[in-house]
Formats: sequence, structure tokens, C-alpha cells
Amino acid sequence: MTTTTNTADATQNASEPKDTPEREWTNPLRDPRDLRLPRIAGPCSIVIFGVTGDLSRKKLLPAIYDLANRGLLPPSFGLTGFARRDWSEDEFREFVKKNVQEHCRTHFSEDTWTQLAEGIRFVRGTFEDADAFERLSDTVAELDRDRGTRGNHAFYMSVPPRDFPLVAKQLSNCGLAKSDSDAWRRVIIEKPFGHDLESAKRLDTVISEVFDEDSVFRIDHYLGKETVQNLLALRFANTMYEPIWNANYVDHVQITMAEDIGVAGRAGYYDGIGAARDVIQNHLLQLMALTAMEEPLSFKACDLTAEKTKVLSAVKLPKDLGAHTARGQYAAGWQGSHEVVGYLEEQGIDPDSTTETYAAIRLDVDTRRWAGVPFYLRTGKRLGRRVTEIAVVFKRAPHLPFDSTATQELGKNALVIRVQPYEGITLRFGSKVPGGTSMEVRDVSMDFNYGSSFTESSPEAYERLILDVLLGDPPLFPTTREVDLSWKILDPIEEFWSTLGQPEPYRAGTWGPAQAAEMLARDGHRWRKP
Repeated sequence: MTTTTNTADATQNASEPKDTPEREWTNPLRDPRDLRLPRIAGPCSIVIFGVTGDLSRKKLLPAIYDLANRGLLPPSFGLTGFARRDWSEDEFREFVKKNVQEHCRTHFSEDTWTQLAEGIRFVRGTFEDADAFERLSDTVAELDRDRGTRGNHAFYMSVPPRDFPLVAKQLSNCGLAKSDSDAWRRVIIEKPFGHDLESAKRLDTVISEVFDEDSVFRIDHYLGKETVQNLLALRFANTMYEPIWNANYVDHVQITMAEDIGVAGRAGYYDGIGAARDVIQNHLLQLMALTAMEEPLSFKACDLTAEKTKVLSAVKLPKDLGAHTARGQYAAGWQGSHEVVGYLEEQGIDPDSTTETYAAIRLDVDTRRWAGVPFYLRTGKRLGRRVTEIAVVFKRAPHLPFDSTATQELGKNALVIRVQPYEGITLRFGSKVPGGTSMEVRDVSMDFNYGSSFTESSPEAYERLILDVLLGDPPLFPTTREVDLSWKILDPIEEFWSTLGQPEPYRAGTWGPAQAAEMLARDGHRWRKP
């Protein structure tokens, strides 16, 4: 029989005295310089409230499976669903498996599923039912005992904002909100965080009574997208952009999130909320802050947040909101080859609704770097196509030694960060047209595509964000201060719009109301067609 010797003993020189202290053995694969090993969450579990909803079925459950399939979750991981369905745990496991198979990004592995399924639990109840939360507490204790989750639990509120305070108080009453000193409890809150500044502050007061501030993670899934994070790499890992990333060279910035779908099944939520509250207050203002911020000392949460907060604090609204904001409501039209109804004809929408489905605003950042550079933010439903992008448009060259006819097809240089769906970066610049004797110049583009440049596909945003919560790593999550500042920016615009009548209609499949084009035309610009 072969005897296995200790590694340290095997490497010890035979000539050394036997009483020499044993050398400490170091696994070379754990060398901090080795970037091949990702960070893996420790023993923990996640509880999902609203586990039967669209977000959970299409995003959260598949993201958790994909993390497990990539080896980023511990073997002791637990998943608990909380819903009013009268299900057994086996029925809930089948529900999870079905949705994972339909929506997971990585291949479905029975081995991974078997390991994950052993930690799946289900608690039936409503948010008003205190007994259900006691059962949840017992289930969490069972996971600690049987799965070794060690008291580390995250609570995902995939529920309407009106239910946040109730769920938080129930968690507090049953003792789940606080943990021992050697364990953690965290809460994940989906947007929108309030519907204005006052409601956001009230909600924050309730949440802060139950959870510590560093235990609250406000999800903005756009911040988890690889292309959004690549904006930081583009700006701060390269030297070529910094000298021109300022008012001396930048003409204006356009940030667009366009959708080609209508309200679909979100009519009950969307009507009364509108495009600005749904998208601009969180997604687009965060993208603007990342575009305009100064270089942080590091990518730690405190440093990144400090720079974003400076930008949001420096935002100035235009004096004439009527001239520099626009809103619209999609009417019937054609989306591709399909005829679609208008917003007011959608099922569940009030026929007299004044909720906007398109919103565009101009903002200015009152800093030395960005003085005089307008930032245009727009979002809408039933637009030409689905796209999210940040376009940094540069000023024209101060002197063009060409005949006027030679530059008729030359536009302004632009750097476009494509967030979705075709993740990458486009650089637009002028180039001479080959052939002929004249110096004719027209726009050309250079493209970087994530899909063709890397062997690994980009993970879903929720994969990154859920893993960050389990690791306790908060750089990608908006703070209370950021949320408050974003409402301070949007609230005056919403108050102004509330004094107006019906939003301007625009045909489905187009790029919004004429009012939006006029808004840029007043400044001598035009919207970029994605």
C-alpha cells in the first residue's frame, strides 16, 4: 500500500534536522496575482418574496442557477420561495426547474440542478400573515442546521413598492432582520424606490428601522451589465480619451433607452408611473453619472459613490422646462410587420390616462469639466427598435481645409457605448472616400463587439448583482443619497408635466413625438438614429 505524505514533509530537505518547524504550505492556485479563480460566495441562502412573478421566473431563478452552474455558489447554498400558492416543496422545485430550463443562460446540467435542488424550500403565506413569517424563520433555521448556511441570509423583495414596508416589518417581528455578530442579513430592493422624493424618504425611514444601511442593496440592474462597467474601463484604463472627455471637445451627450414593446403585462404597474419614473430616475441618471464623473480613487463602493454623488449634486435643470423636456404617448401603428394598438387601447389602461410612454429631458452638469455641454436623456416604448446606448458626440474640427462639397456627408465624431442588445463600442469618424481626384470625406465606423472579442459570453446583469449581494460587495448599488438626488432632479419635471394635458401622441414604430425633435433642434442638434 502506498502511503501519502504531507506536501510540506515531502518538500523538506532530508538533511534538515527533524526538529525544524514545518514550513507553511501555500496553494499556488490561491496566489492573489492569479486572476483565473473568481470570488465565490460563502455559505448562505436567499429568500425571494414574489417568487412566482415575471422578474423571478425570467431573471432571478435562472441567474441563481447560472451562478451555481459557473461554480460561484457554495455547495451549502439555500433558496427559499415565499408565495401564496398552495404548493408542496416538490411542486415548487418543479416550478423552479421549469423556469430555469426555459431561461437559463448556461447549459442545463442535471448534476448542478440536483445539488441546487437539495437546498430549495418553499413557504406558503401572504405578507399580512405573521404565522407565515414564523414558518419562514423556522425554514431559515432548518437551512442553517441541515445545509450549513451559518445564519447568512439575503431577502429579495421582488414585490410592488407598496409592500416593502410591510415585508420589512414582518421580517423584523419574526427576528429575521438581525443576525448574530458572526453572520449577516441583507435585503435587496427592486426599483422604483418610491415615486417621488417624499415617498422615497418615508420608505427609507421604514427600511432603516429594520436593516442597517450597509445591509440594504437597491437593485438597478443596468449597473450590473458588462457594457456599463466597461464604460469605467474605457474611461479610466486608457489614456487616449481623458484629454478629450470635457467641454473643450464634447459637443453634447445623448443617453437613450428605447423599447420596441408596449406595456405588455405591466399595465397595472405602469399606468400612473410613466417612462420618466420607470427609467430616467434610475437607469439613465446612473448612466449619466458614470459618464460624467471624475476618476475615483478606487472602485470601492465609497469612492465610486462619492464621484457619482458629485455629478448628481451638480445637475442643473433648464429654466424653460416646456422647451427642454418632451413627453409622448404611443398611438396605434406598425411594429415591424405587426399592427399594434395604442397605449390608451391597451388592456388595463384608463382610456383617459395622461401617463407618458416617452420622456426626453435636457440636463446640464454645472462643473468645470462639463460647463455648457447638454446631456439629453430619452426613453420610450414602441419606438423604432430596442436599444440602449450612450453617445458622446464631439465638436466639429475648428478648421476644415476642404471644399464645402467634399464634407457634405461628414457628421460629428461620436463615441457610442452600446449597452444592449449588441454590446460593444462604436467610434464614428471621417475618412477619405477611395478613388477619384477630390478629397471627399464621409463618416465611417470602427466597431468593438463583446461577442467576437472574448471567448466568454457576458453574464446577465442579475448574476453579477446577486453575487455581489452574497459577497457583500456594494459598488454597483445606488445609495440613499443617490436616490434622493435623482428624485430632486425629476420631481420638478414631473410637477411641470402634471399641469399639462394629454401627452403628444406618436405612432408606434417611430422614434417619438415631434416635440422631442424640436427640443434638440432649438440647441442646434438632432437625435442620433441608433
